[in-house]
Parts: sequence; structure tokens; C-alpha cells
Amino acid sequence: MMNLLPLIVLMTSFLAAMVIFMLPEQEHRLRSLVNLGAAVLKIALILLLIQYVVAGFRPELRLEVLPGLSMILRADALAMLFAGLSSMLWLFTTLYAIGYLEGSPNRSRFFGFFSLCVASTMGISLAGNLFTFFIFYELLTLSTYPLIVHRGTPESLRAGRIYLAYTLSGGAVLLIGIVAIYALAGDIEFGDLQRVAEMAPDLHPLLHLVFALLILGLGVKAALVPLHGWLPIAMVAPAPVSALLHAVAVVKAGAFGIVRVVYDVYGIDYSWQQGLLTPLAIVASITILYGSLRALQQTDIKRRLAYSTVSQVSYIILGITLFGPLGTIGGLVHLLHQGLMKVTLFFCAGNYAETLGIHKINELDGVGTRMPLTSAAFTVGAFGMIGLPPVAGFISKWYLGTGALLAGMDWVVAVLVASSLLNAAYFLPLLYRIWFKPVPDSWPHEMITRYRDTAPLLLFPALATALLSIAAGLFAGLQISPVGWAELITLREYLP
Repeated sequence: MMNLLPLIVLMTSFLAAMVIFMLPEQEHRLRSLVNLGAAVLKIALILLLIQYVVAGFRPELRLEVLPGLSMILRADALAMLFAGLSSMLWLFTTLYAIGYLEGSPNRSRFFGFFSLCVASTMGISLAGNLFTFFIFYELLTLSTYPLIVHRGTPESLRAGRIYLAYTLSGGAVLLIGIVAIYALAGDIEFGDLQRVAEMAPDLHPLLHLVFALLILGLGVKAALVPLHGWLPIAMVAPAPVSALLHAVAVVKAGAFGIVRVVYDVYGIDYSWQQGLLTPLAIVASITILYGSLRALQQTDIKRRLAYSTVSQVSYIILGITLFGPLGTIGGLVHLLHQGLMKVTLFFCAGNYAETLGIHKINELDGVGTRMPLTSAAFTVGAFGMIGLPPVAGFISKWYLGTGALLAGMDWVVAVLVASSLLNAAYFLPLLYRIWFKPVPDSWPHEMITRYRDTAPLLLFPALATALLSIAAGLFAGLQISPVGWAELITLREYLP
């Protein structure tokens, strides 16, 4: 029964998607019940899997597709980090989407593909080899496209085409890399580092080329420069989809895949010895600084947040290139910390747009007096991105900076400092407008009178994730914290 749990986790969302697709459009309550019921059940199953993993078990289910090629679902410590993040944030994003899309058309279609997205993300989390990872990685591409083009406007359709052009091209490159390494060593399961070690003496140049192909294919979804162009354009999608792309699924899938390649296919020791990590660290650093500089130039709130994501996700990749426990912990924990903070910011941006029609930065003047709770949550998310304590972002940057010093990569500290200053430069002016600028007279006061801040289903998820962002920083020393789990992964799995 334990080994069936990974499959059951997948099926909760797949079955929910099938039910939702078949529901009539007017069945709003039943659709919401199926959505939320599947999300809560998934969290319960993930918690059960986490208990098994802590106890030293690895629940696993495998199906031989072809001789020598299997589809493998496995729950290990890293899988539980990503699956735990996705399942928790999906519950909040589902609540938010229910409130955000109230009264809009085509909700059964939207929430059906929404559930397929979470199923794909769970498959990526639980994949036990590159073949299984690729199947769900491409399914994620196909299931997110209908969400990006949900509104059906010319702008959203154009964004969808660009998204597919980038991600399907990246998927093709990734497939070439997977086929190449399969031809060299067969079906490599994650964690089976002996295969690459046995090939290494004779095939260094070829293994380097395959590594580059894998990183290039995954770097599209991870929004590494210059492969990031789809992400800001996709911001025409509804706010719940933006939260999905940036904090829960797509960009995290790319970063998570890079972690798997470095640690579970090639191995951190071989990657370091062969000089594969330094070029990756340089690309991640360029992305961090470029994303921050581009964010400074944006006047649209969601596009500024999009370029912030381009920058922030590369902290994860930078951390794993530092070749030491502290850098690894910093990179892995930022996978979760960035998700909490960024989903908070996109929830708040959606609240501003839905309640007061605010889309541009210069429209934020005085909004803190009209929407104080939403604005407080936005402030928490912004402080976290800058790296101010006690929000979780401070913890990530502390580990990354300390890890860089211990690894002898002092230049990384300069990148982190410059990035934090740029983060402050593009977030603090927003906070100044929100809290200290005078209130305009052009807002729809009847909406403000009705809710005072915004609708409860829009407000609660933003407040919840903001509080979790603070809690992850305040209680970072506990074993049950994101840092505690990242330490368990690092010391048990990768750097014993």
C-alpha cells in the first residue's frame, strides 16, 4: 500500500480534472467542492508520504514501458520538498481562483486544466528517472497553455503561441539530451550516480555536451537568460495563472529539473570536478542581475513581478553550484521560500486589479489606506524578496552568501549584494506609493464600501501565504521548517 501512494497522489488531481471537465458550467458549488476536496486530500497524502520518507523509506512504483525503460514514481526527500510546496500553494491558489473567477465564463474548462497542471507537477516531483520526468514535464506545458489563453483575447492568444514556441522547443532539446544519455548509459534512475562515474574516464566531452543539452532544455522553463522571453509576455493571463506560473509549477519545474540533473544524474562531485558548475553559476548570476535591472524598467505591476521571478528563481540554481552544504541548503530552501513570497505578491496584484482596477505602478498611490490588509501582505512579500528579516527571503540569502564564502566564490557575494540593492530599488518605490502617497478620487468606492479591503476569497490566501513567509523565517531553526527539510535533503542525500 505504501508503494501505491505516489500513484494515488497523482490520481487525486487527474480524477478531479476529469470530473470537473464533465460538470455543467452552472455547477459552481460542486466544482468548488471537487477542487478543494482534491487539494485537501492531496496535502494529507503528501504528509503521509513525508512520514515514510523521514522514517527512511522510499515509496516507489514502477512500470516497464519498453525493455530497459521504465516509468518510475518515487517519493524521496527532494520530491517531498517540491510536492509539499506545490500541494500547499495549490490549495491557496484554488481558493483564490474560485474567488477571482466568480461570475466569469468557462470555469469548468479553467479548473479542469488547473487540476491537470497540479497532476503534472506532482508527476515531475515524484519522477524517479529522466523518462518519467520528461513525460510529466511536457504534460505541464500542454495543460498550462489553455490557462494562459483563457481569456481568448488577441493578446492572450499571442502570449500562448510564444509560450508554446519557447517551451516546446526547450522540451525538444531536453528530449535530445535524455535520448543521448540513454544511448550512452541506459535508463539512469535518479540517484544512480555509478552509471556516469563508470562512463566518465572515456566520455568526458560527450557527457559535457549532454549536460549542456539537459540544462538548455530545462533552462527555458527556469527562465534562464536568454531563454526567459516567454515569462513576462505570459502575464496577460489571469492572476491565479500568473501565480501558478511563477510560484507553484512552471518555473519551479525547470529549476527542480536542473537540481535533479546536477545532483541525481551527474552527481555534485563529478559536476564540480569537470568544471560544469562554474558556467552554470555564471549564467545564474547574469540572470539574477539582468532580471532585476529589467524589473526596474517596468511600469506594469505584473511585468515587474515577472522580471523579479526571472531573477529570483536563479537563486535556486546559483545555490546548487556552490559545492557545499550551506549553498545547497540555501538553493533548495529558496525553492519553497520564493514560492511563498511570490505567490503572495501575485495574489495582491490580482486583488488590486480586481477591486480597484489597478494595473500600473503609478496607480498604487494611497492604496494602503483603502486596502490595508492586501497592502500589508504585499509589503511582506516585497521585504522577503529584498531579503529583509524576519521574512523567509533573508534566510535564503544568508545561506547562499555564507555558502559562497565557504566555497571560495567571493564574487557570488557581490552578486547577492547587488541583487538585493536592485530588489530594494524596484520594490521600495512601490511601497512608498502604497503607504505614503495621497489617495486619488477615481476608485470605485462602492466596491470599497462593500468589502473595505477586498472579497474574502481573494484576501485570505494572500494573508495566509504572507504569514507563512514570516513563519518560515522566524522558525527556520526548527526541524519541521523549510530549512530543516533542506538540511535533511542535503545531509542525507547529497553531502553525507
